[in-house]
Amino acid sequence: MSIVNARIEIDAPVERVWDIVMNPDRLGEWVTIHRSLGAVSDKPLRAGATMEQSMHIRGVTFKVNWTLADLSAPNVAEWEGRGPAHSRARTRYELSGNSDGRTCFDYLNEFTAPGGRLGIVAGRVLDVGGVSEREAHKSLERLKALVERG
Repeated sequence: MSIVNARIEIDAPVERVWDIVMNPDRLGEWVTIHRSLGAVSDKPLRAGATMEQSMHIRGVTFKVNWTLADLSAPNVAEWEGRGPAHSRARTRYELSGNSDGRTCFDYLNEFTAPGGRLGIVAGRVLDVGGVSEREAHKSLERLKALVERG
């Protein structure tokens, strides 16, 4: 399993950040590896909602079917994903506000490659150089710029 943690502070209230990160139609504006959005079951999103997303990393485009497993607006969202060859992912957003109106966004992504132990080793090889972590940080920087621009 590979785990990526990232955190960023955004100069905007929690609700404004939440409105963007929980709008599937806006994923392409901030998620660097996002390529396209397929079917989305519910708009606005609610617990149990599903969506299809095509993503691209290390020269490979793949589809992930996400289910919104946990939702506590405007602070917590947890997505569970199923990808190619029985791969799995879990992505968690935690947003908290502080007294000066800024938002702290904690991002967690856990990815389990297919193929048992061999898949775990292959996943580590594919992420040589910390590509997943670098892309997470780039995405959060894009989100920060997007939100702060208004």
